[in-house]
Amino acid sequence: MSLSADEIRKMNPEERLKLLRELRLELIKLKTQAYLGTLTNTGRIRVIKRNIARILTVMREEELKKARKKRGKK
Repeated sequence: MSLSADEIRKMNPEERLKLLRELRLELIKLKTQAYLGTLTNTGRIRVIKRNIARILTVMREEELKKARKKRGKK
């Protein structure tokens, strides 16, 4: 299941971190299965990687927003 950036933005930071950990763990498992030759759905790795990238992008966007607000107040 692919997540949209809007869905990720609606999550609170704790939910995002939890989801990020789960996705990274799933990616490790899928890579292991691919190495062993037991992976049946190879496209799942691509979906997981993209979801991880989306989460990291949204987290970085929020980090930059906070930095801009701090600079603007000084």
